[in-house]
Amino acid sequence: MPLYEHVFIARQDISSAQVEGLVETFSGLIQKDGGKIIDVEHWGLKNLAYRIKKNRKGHYVMLNIDSPVAAINELERNERLNEDVLRYLTLRVDELEEGPSVMTRGRKDNTGRDREDVYSTSNASDRQEPISNNKDREIVSDYETESEELSQ
Repeated sequence: MPLYEHVFIARQDISSAQVEGLVETFSGLIQKDGGKIIDVEHWGLKNLAYRIKKNRKGHYVMLNIDSPVAAINELERNERLNEDVLRYLTLRVDELEEGPSVMTRGRKDNTGRDREDVYSTSNASDRQEPISNNKDREIVSDYETESEELSQ
């Protein structure tokens, strides 16, 4: 059977339990038609690039599926009819990735610090002193230096 990566975005105003219910419903459809869900990844509530049906955020879920084409067609038909699903995308792949996807790997590597935090925690020896203005320097006129040279 062909392998698929399937991502859907659910509305922001539904709870995580309702998202789990959607996943169970969709996995039931796949299993009913002879397929199987290999892996489920919840990417969490993320900002959308643009508003979709008055939503600025959405719950992202990725399913790795081993299923016949008829089951995928039925899954997509049900997602079109379900009001809680904003968007979906199904890709046929030659082989599925082992381990976590790029989205979940990035979350573990992220330290949660801003760019400014990185610079503020650098070593004191690496920092450069700001250039001070000339207020601290004593201004000596050319006339005074010439008179001192002549007197010596």
